[in-house]
Amino acid sequence: MCRQSATVCLVKSPALEGVAGLSLVERLRVLPDPRRRRGVRHPFVAVVLVAASAVVAGVRSYAAIGQWSASAPQHALARLGARVVGPLRVRVAPSAATIRRVIGLVCPGGLAELSGVDPVGADSVAVDGKAARGSRHSQTPAAHLLAAMTCDGRTVTQLRVPNKTNEITCFAAVLEPYDLTEVTVTADALHTQRGHVRFLVEEKKAHYLLVVKTNQPGLHSRLRSLPWKEVTARRYDRETGHGRKETRVTRALTVTGLGLDFPHAAQAVRILRHRTDLKTGRCSRQTIYAITDLTSQQASPQRLGRLARSQWTIENRLHFVRDTTFGEDAS
Repeated sequence: MCRQSATVCLVKSPALEGVAGLSLVERLRVLPDPRRRRGVRHPFVAVVLVAASAVVAGVRSYAAIGQWSASAPQHALARLGARVVGPLRVRVAPSAATIRRVIGLVCPGGLAELSGVDPVGADSVAVDGKAARGSRHSQTPAAHLLAAMTCDGRTVTQLRVPNKTNEITCFAAVLEPYDLTEVTVTADALHTQRGHVRFLVEEKKAHYLLVVKTNQPGLHSRLRSLPWKEVTARRYDRETGHGRKETRVTRALTVTGLGLDFPHAAQAVRILRHRTDLKTGRCSRQTIYAITDLTSQQASPQRLGRLARSQWTIENRLHFVRDTTFGEDAS
């Protein structure tokens, strides 16, 4: 299977119907074994589970995975499905070379989808990308991964963005296999594209909340010029944490019929953030604009503020965890 093209990986991935209620082991059995039949000794699922268990235990390299595998107790290898040898039924762990070879051959798109959750029924799904800086080699650019995560911190899937392109071309591909009916998809300003909006609303029957910045200068200018001072629909949120005190004021304005020239636009959102550093006392102010197809009956300023805040879930619970817990950039 193709390891570079996200679209090809998604097309060739196993069918996702019927896997929602299955355990991780049963899901991995759906994934095709990339090895040739001749010379296969260790079960494919066992090799993947051994590698995953070693990484969860804190190892950082294939050599360390091999050492963890070699020293794993018999009861752990039995639960992971390791190969049985001899009349005494001794469990034999795969070597570091075997683990490296199998992990290098497995389809990343299929593995990501089979190990993710189904977003059906979720309130929102956040989409964001991250570059694995440690994967850059001489003239080869760093691997860029585009991921989707539900608002409660469960990863849906991820795929590698092909080289010589960007996240925009893979936005539809990462969400295409899933039923997103009535799910609100959030993303940063890079994905505030008319094609993305039509794909979500017209094809997937989903909703959207997208940030608007100066990469869309015309739309951003029109949003700034709206009569925000006259808006009465607003929400105040205050919280203290991470060494700062923050106040967020969310205003929502219905834009239907105002000629905003953006597909399915129903409301515009302005979020004003006031932050005070508790150590230095320094204050900062930031204004963020967003646009959504949710009407005022479907989403109040309180819900819109919560949806905008949920976009940070993927930063805090996925990208941050990869870098700090699993050391992805240093891998």
